[in-house]
Amino acid sequence: MLKIDNLPKKVRFSLRDKEIFPNTILSPMDGVTDAPFRRLCRVLSGDRMGLLVSEFVPTDGDAVFNPDGHKQLKFFPEERPFGVQIFGRFPDRMADAAGKIAERYHPEFIEVNAGCPAPKVAGKGSGSGLLRDLPRLQEILHEVKKTLDAKTPEIPLTLKCRIGWDDQSINVMETLKIAEGEGVEMLTVHGRTRLQGYNGLANWDWIGEVAAAAKIPVIGNGDVNSVECARERINTYGVSGVSIGRGAMHNPWIFGAIADAWEGREKHVISAEEALDVFPLYYKFKIEDGATEMNAMGRMKQLAARLCKGFCLGKGRFPLEGGNDLGGEGNELAMSVRQALLTSQSASEMLDQVQKLKESLAYEMVFEPERLVNLNGAKETELKFGDQFKGR
Repeated sequence: MLKIDNLPKKVRFSLRDKEIFPNTILSPMDGVTDAPFRRLCRVLSGDRMGLLVSEFVPTDGDAVFNPDGHKQLKFFPEERPFGVQIFGRFPDRMADAAGKIAERYHPEFIEVNAGCPAPKVAGKGSGSGLLRDLPRLQEILHEVKKTLDAKTPEIPLTLKCRIGWDDQSINVMETLKIAEGEGVEMLTVHGRTRLQGYNGLANWDWIGEVAAAAKIPVIGNGDVNSVECARERINTYGVSGVSIGRGAMHNPWIFGAIADAWEGREKHVISAEEALDVFPLYYKFKIEDGATEMNAMGRMKQLAARLCKGFCLGKGRFPLEGGNDLGGEGNELAMSVRQALLTSQSASEMLDQVQKLKESLAYEMVFEPERLVNLNGAKETELKFGDQFKGR
């Protein structure tokens, strides 16, 4: 059992009148965190997820926003408390979309995205592109808040942003001031610039500066990959909670592990066999959600590219501080498992490979995703087109 002095200073936070425990959020990731992936994480956590958020919903495409045209809005009652994240560059369209979503789906919050670095988003002036036009961001927040207050005053407005466009234009403190002035009730800060994309390491010093100055809950995002990391980030930087994205792709059990720790439960050690069992479970959830076999296989491979890097031999394990290389230098076992799954030509072949690995190598392996330091494993510091979620 954990001693009480080993717990973080905060294990929960409040979003208006809702108490959130544990103080974690599954970061929305386009093409990743759909309903089946959220379901996977939720089931593995024992329904202790903190907050869940939709994949981000575009608002610029149609002159009149139609909720029926956006699959990202699908969520289930058991996912509550649930938020919907929207993105766009036109204040009137953002406000119209927010109002229609709030009236139809009644999520626990509506979030404006000022963090996505993808060229097709930021390059058009939305997502993190708004950090180069703070007056436009302020107008968007103002119009969305006005619409929510008029139609669904019980639904709060939140914001997610990066610390700035690049190292020469870090403006997250100005973003905080605008957000609080426009009635935003929670701010999630990703500790990278837009130019970094998902490479390099997040700058938690800036996140801590925001948390210290804020009058609203500030959630820190970037490189959280373990209970120990979440605890250290909360205690050191004073954030109200942590948002976890790629860390959940490497370890979808992480939310349950954090909840166990905050509740003082004994740590659950995930065996290699249990880790491999996640693939048929995820496939089942995708098929039940209406995915084709090919789509479901693609998502399993997407997960395998990340999750398999946590495997290593049961003896001679690689140390936690084993550097920035995702798999640990010389970790041929993880590479062979990953290769066996990624080269499968069909979902049935991939699931057969999982079963064979369970019967042959699983007894030799351990699953230690918390040892992964740099969740990208790349040395580049600038965004490269199409690299956002590559399983390198």
